[in-house]
Amino acid sequence: MFSCNYEKSVKILVKINYTLIVNGLHAHFLFVINKMRKAPEKLNTLIHNSVQAMGYEMVGVEMLGQGSSSVLLRVYIDNERGINLNDCSKVSHQLSGILDVADLISDKYELEVSSPGLDRPLFTLDHFKRFMGHRLNVSLIKPLRIQERYKFNGILIGINDNQVLIKDNEVVYFIPLEQIETARLVPKF
Repeated sequence: MFSCNYEKSVKILVKINYTLIVNGLHAHFLFVINKMRKAPEKLNTLIHNSVQAMGYEMVGVEMLGQGSSSVLLRVYIDNERGINLNDCSKVSHQLSGILDVADLISDKYELEVSSPGLDRPLFTLDHFKRFMGHRLNVSLIKPLRIQERYKFNGILIGINDNQVLIKDNEVVYFIPLEQIETARLVPKF
């Protein structure tokens, strides 16, 4: 059994080697668990200001560990007319130069610029207000005290102070914003 304690601001990369022996045959498995972390405020502000100056909305920034000393920096951008490959390329080129000069990321990093997509991630209270009434998938940093659940799939029905109200199977859950690791819209088809 494997367990791991973590804090939201710490990058964790866990590798589990497992060997299964059946009838004398060896099968090797390597499981890698990437832990998302929120970008530091200074980095977030720098990216936000740069993206906004180019005429785009910065939806959010994710940092994902990719090894012992490598980070994937994922930046989501949007625009009223939508986002295409040329938009992502322009923003990526601009941010690359700015990030290299600012030198705010101590590890090697890979920059990825993307539209938010149909399963749009929600990062701020304003995002949650904007998508009231939509279905969400929500993952928590740690389970809610009473429910002992990490994951919810329900309708966003309200916001109370810094809590998001999710109706999941006819039960309303009050989820503190700081407890949310990821929240994404569930696309309608």
